[in-house]
Amino acid sequence: MTSPTAYERLQQLHQQLHEHNYRYYVLDDPSIPDAEYDRLFRELQQLEAEHPDWVTPSSPTQRVGAAPLSSFPEVTHELPMLSLGNVFDDSSLEAFVRRIQDNLADLGQATATPEFCCEPKLDGLAVSLIYHQGQLVQGVTRGDGQTGEGITENLRTVGSIPLTLRGERQDWPETLEVRGEVYMPRQAFEAMNDWAREEGGKVFANPRNAAAGSLRQLDPRITARRPLEFTAYQLARNSSDQQPSSHYQAMQQLATWGFKISPQLQRVQGFTELKNYCDQLADQRDELPYDIDGAVIKLNDLRLQAELGFRAREPRWATAYKYPAQEEITRLVDVEFQVGRTGAVTPVARLEPVQVAGVTVSNATLHNMDEVERLDVRVGDRVIVRRAGDVIPQIVKAVLDDRPEQTAAIRMPEHCPVCASHVERAEGEAVYRCTGGLYCPAQRKEALKHFASRKALDIEGLGEKLLDQLVERELVKTPADLYRLTADELAELDRMAAKSANNLVEALNKSKQTSLPRFIYALGIREVGEATAKGLAQYFGSLQALMQASEEQLLEVDDVGPIVAQHLHAFFQEEHNQTSIQDLLDQGIHWPETQTRREDLPLAGQTWVLTGSLESFTRDQAKERLEALGAKVSGSVSKKTSCLVAGAAAGSKLTKAESLGITVISEEELIAELTRLEE
Repeated sequence: MTSPTAYERLQQLHQQLHEHNYRYYVLDDPSIPDAEYDRLFRELQQLEAEHPDWVTPSSPTQRVGAAPLSSFPEVTHELPMLSLGNVFDDSSLEAFVRRIQDNLADLGQATATPEFCCEPKLDGLAVSLIYHQGQLVQGVTRGDGQTGEGITENLRTVGSIPLTLRGERQDWPETLEVRGEVYMPRQAFEAMNDWAREEGGKVFANPRNAAAGSLRQLDPRITARRPLEFTAYQLARNSSDQQPSSHYQAMQQLATWGFKISPQLQRVQGFTELKNYCDQLADQRDELPYDIDGAVIKLNDLRLQAELGFRAREPRWATAYKYPAQEEITRLVDVEFQVGRTGAVTPVARLEPVQVAGVTVSNATLHNMDEVERLDVRVGDRVIVRRAGDVIPQIVKAVLDDRPEQTAAIRMPEHCPVCASHVERAEGEAVYRCTGGLYCPAQRKEALKHFASRKALDIEGLGEKLLDQLVERELVKTPADLYRLTADELAELDRMAAKSANNLVEALNKSKQTSLPRFIYALGIREVGEATAKGLAQYFGSLQALMQASEEQLLEVDDVGPIVAQHLHAFFQEEHNQTSIQDLLDQGIHWPETQTRREDLPLAGQTWVLTGSLESFTRDQAKERLEALGAKVSGSVSKKTSCLVAGAAAGSKLTKAESLGITVISEEELIAELTRLEE
């Protein structure tokens, strides 16, 4: 088979991109990730740059998206909703700035350091909102840039979209058009998908698809139940005589009228400040509560924007600095089944390595067999893998249109892949479990690894490979066996010498002095994480009181629901667990006992947030001290936040706290407050 000619390749790209546009914009069911689409689009742009006479009005480079769905009324945009050009590295960004400077010089507006306005590029669905005499009268999707879908009733259900403008009526323009992004916050998206998996509902591949699918519901009552947000990014039309002179001023005006604008909105001068903004936003990307795929950069002066004008599909005065894609396409080469410390048998996908969000990914979770069945994924498939924030990489879709002839179905083994015990699935549970218990080396290893981990007993030097040897040689079967090890026994292990053996014995002895929350967490009780362990310790004050608690008493603890209470009560009722705990205590594990209940602690009922870098201690150490005083330490700022501690280089959390009127203190003030309360 011969390679296609350049013109044949151009025609292929036309066909492929039109199809992908249709699936993305019309069906909300993209078959490839955004990064793959961008590569195809750039290839077409390069071909057209080399052969300008091949450019046609129907080329994907000359339009935005695809035609609207016929189930919604078509609405023509008075001003086209164009998309942005992209830059992917610092050299392209610098070239964009130079191009702006050159174009301004040609217009007699030469400047050495043009001012830009920057904000995150939200990953959602762009919409236009039309207000008449301060009232929302129409909401329209981008569509193909010229014509969109009228989804007014659905947009009315989004709480962050004002139905009536705020402020004085005489200050409202007769006609106002506001453009922005409708999106779904990451945590709300995960919760919605978890619910859908349990109830057999529609599971979305990513927050962007979830937002788009929610807005295209024919029944607005369904849209109203979806956790959607709206952030404005442009004042497109304003019939008032009072016109802002810059994009930044326009955004501030929108904020006074009741629109949510990005807390990361910022003005910068020239390339250096622009680059710093993009780099800092990239560093904050995983901490943001929503997905972004880049930074939007606009020349701030609106008069200069108008003079620079537009190309066929994008403005000359703006661009998007794109970050590494959070979704990529690769091949599923195998599936292995891992056994966790609770016996859960989980399918794990082995992938052809691929860069996702700047990290090489070769493994991804498949959650459970229900998820495998829902995805209809098989070994050999091309799959879309997603990594966002600190979420474990996961397969979100199989590319069924490109399924190879030879694929293999994924089936749960009948016997544990580690100990050959029977694998069973309890009624009402999605998870299969090995029945081997402590007999199963995988569970034993994982339980011991958890017990020795940094947030549990923190046994320095007891790594995974060393634990493997201890379990395989049957030197350790229970956590208490660790404390019976001698330096002579340890010195006989591979890659261990007398000095390292003695160091480990010292580390084991050191770990005997711990805290009640760490000990509870180290026991590895199902559903009991670090925060729950701290809550239990603070509420009951002693291990004995916790072990004797009824399910009703356990339910009185914050963050303990019926399932966790059931797991806790069952764990402490088991005779072999009581024996194991007593064995650990007999080996000398101890902690300071306290009878102080959580509600009696000085910071009880308060929610604190830490942001920026701290110098006197780590963020984990600060969190531990605050929680010991009864505070809940959260990762995000809300109206319920009691206090924010702002370290060096504090970013968006500080901005939001100040906008909400939340108390903000420095690291020095935190140290003084901790010292006072701990005395």
